[in-house]
Amino acid sequence: MALRIHWYPGHMSKARRIIKENIRLVDLVIELRDARIPRSSANPEFELLSRNKERMILLNKKDLADPAKTQEWIDYFMTQGVRGQALNCLNASDIRELKKTIIQTAGQKQKAVKERKGIRKAIRIMVVGIPNVGKSTLINRLAGGAKARTEDRPGVTRGKQWVKIHPFIDLLDTPGLLWPKSDDQNAMLNLAFIGSIRDEIIDLVELANTFLDTIMDRYPGPVAARYKLENIEGMKGYQLLEVICKNQGWIRTGGIPDLERGAKQLLNDFRSGRLGGITLETP
Repeated sequence: MALRIHWYPGHMSKARRIIKENIRLVDLVIELRDARIPRSSANPEFELLSRNKERMILLNKKDLADPAKTQEWIDYFMTQGVRGQALNCLNASDIRELKKTIIQTAGQKQKAVKERKGIRKAIRIMVVGIPNVGKSTLINRLAGGAKARTEDRPGVTRGKQWVKIHPFIDLLDTPGLLWPKSDDQNAMLNLAFIGSIRDEIIDLVELANTFLDTIMDRYPGPVAARYKLENIEGMKGYQLLEVICKNQGWIRTGGIPDLERGAKQLLNDFRSGRLGGITLETP
């Protein structure tokens, strides 16, 4: 039976309430997505909750994605009338460029408010995204210090946090929000691949097998190069995972391939970029 994933932690309801209650206070919504899965890392509720608000979509972790596919997504967003920008939150140059864009956008909004109401209003921006997509890291980098709580696991930011990144710009960090329905199993699998769903609730061997089935048609070269594989044409799933384990010496007592170790290493290699730039979705 195909691997199916169902996950919607209780605090997600609180996250939705925080976003819904505070959306009226902001002038711009920045949605952070993962460049490797731009569609699956988009929560449909964000578009609904932020209707009538100007939006910007940021594709984070561009260094882990396929550059050509990332550009396709940026071009696609433009056809939808939404600004898109790719970045690596840990890259200082990317952060400077983004901050410049935010300041320019906020300045235009502030000028419009002053002309209309005669007041110099601080511009408020809400940052939204699914768990573990890098929201708090982005805000900390924009603010120049550890202002928002961060940790390399989903579900750390539990409440709202206002952070000043410029004399007239405040950012609202919000908890990561997954949608309550998991009918789209392709999206749930992609989220599991990148680590936005806790590994503890998933059979990692099954997940690794499904991952290999997913990428071998598109990126066989990086997998073969990483694990020094030969003559693997047509191999997928369990068979390929066993070959990887044998080739890497991940063997249990009795000469049995250590599939659990192989699965963890494979997924970690993908998530850390050691397999190269891989994008799992196209516009």
